[in-house]
Amino acid sequence: MTRTDRQRWLLPSHLVEPGGTGAARPRRTLRDWIVDTVLFLLAAFVGLLAADTSAQYSSEAVTLLDQLAGAAACGALWLRRRWPVGLAVALALANVVAPVAAGALLASLFSVAVRRPFREVAWIGALAVATSVAQVFVRPDPTTNAGLSIALGAVLVLLVTAWGMLVRSRRQLVEALRERARRAEAEAELRAAQAQRLAREAIAREMHDVLAHRLTLLSVHAGALEFRPDAPPEQIARAAGVIRDSAHEALQDLREIIGVLRAPGENGDGDRPQPTLATLDALVDESREAGAEVVLDTTVDDPAAVPAATGRTVYRIAQEALTNARKHAPGTAVTVTVRGRPGEGLTVDIHNPAPAGPVPHVPGSGQGLIGLTERAALAGGRLEHGPAPDGGFALRAWLPWPP
Repeated sequence: MTRTDRQRWLLPSHLVEPGGTGAARPRRTLRDWIVDTVLFLLAAFVGLLAADTSAQYSSEAVTLLDQLAGAAACGALWLRRRWPVGLAVALALANVVAPVAAGALLASLFSVAVRRPFREVAWIGALAVATSVAQVFVRPDPTTNAGLSIALGAVLVLLVTAWGMLVRSRRQLVEALRERARRAEAEAELRAAQAQRLAREAIAREMHDVLAHRLTLLSVHAGALEFRPDAPPEQIARAAGVIRDSAHEALQDLREIIGVLRAPGENGDGDRPQPTLATLDALVDESREAGAEVVLDTTVDDPAAVPAATGRTVYRIAQEALTNARKHAPGTAVTVTVRGRPGEGLTVDIHNPAPAGPVPHVPGSGQGLIGLTERAALAGGRLEHGPAPDGGFALRAWLPWPP
């Protein structure tokens, strides 16, 4: 048995979750058995004192009936958890003619105060006070003043009721704290799941941006080899080298992303340098080597001064735009314009004219632009895209560049 299981036996039964047996009520815990036994013994002790006092001025028959009534009242206390209200009412009525039931009545009043709302506790307490007053006149004690007996009975009822209500308030506080802790744990799990989902979505966007660029390069060079089998050996070797390098880069990127998914935090961004605005020239040169006509126009004198996150976003936007141009407008010239300075932001304009002939449909089109829009929004900027007036396609993005 674990330490937690042992501690469950020290809690009240209402604080212990049912064990899955389908029972409507939880079973008594060790603490419940101890409390019930102590209350039974106290009620029996009070009953014995009352019976001993009553025997001094009552006949043997009445004394015997008092003892039997006291034993029945104390035995009935084992039902106080199942029927607290009914037991308290019955003992209050029995207390009118049997003073030996006073101890059991106090114990049942304590149970009612612990388990029932104040409205029920109030009228049952009032009933107990009324029966205690009636007992003074039905079974008077010649050795005690009547006023003192009435006052003592009322004080005992009030003390026991107040004690029970205090215990009830404490249990409600504990239950509220437990519920708050369970709710906090559930919210923490939900936040963790949402954070994990957002991280996976970001990884998916990164995978799309990177692999789409690499695979379109592979497609372009493979298509050139397919349609120009008679090309000079130098061109074939150069195209094969580009295909090999692009395949290696794609596999490396895919391996890193899968590593992040398998063990988040272990394969971080430190394994390979992340692209920035300073590596935009290399991206353009790579596209030119693939046969694309790309014009880069930038007024940013020091690309390294651009924040890393902003530069990486510009790189991914240009990468996706060049990928889309190769897929949907092959053979056209793409113009990439980058403008901006600190305090005004960074603007990226990418434009390509309409293709000269029909272009076959590419499955999954449009997902990259959705990812770019989300990426720009996460960076605090905005992105717009759509058909250009000359029939081509234009993309414009603005990203913040703090002063």
